[in-house]
Amino acid sequence: MAFGLTKQELQEWKRTVASGKVAFLTHYWYDPRFPQYKTVTKAGCRDVAKLIEWGEKYNFKGEWIHDREGFPHFDLLGNEQVRVLRSEGLISHIERFGLTES
Repeated sequence: MAFGLTKQELQEWKRTVASGKVAFLTHYWYDPRFPQYKTVTKAGCRDVAKLIEWGEKYNFKGEWIHDREGFPHFDLLGNEQVRVLRSEGLISHIERFGLTES
């Protein structure tokens, strides 16, 4: 379940993903399977081959891609989330959600 994002932010992420670019969306999140994580970043791209190639630089496997409603994405959690956001220059996501590496 997602919290802490606007409809406009979600629509912009969907537009960017649909355009074939890699897009990032960070939000508060709760999933009882992962109670230790309070946020998730979705790194998505409609072009799955491009998303796989992007993920390879972070040692992500193609089989980790979720494809819900036509928006293929990786779910980034915990230290990997912070590492990727930092590497991609998305410091604003880190600051907005108070993310730290443990």
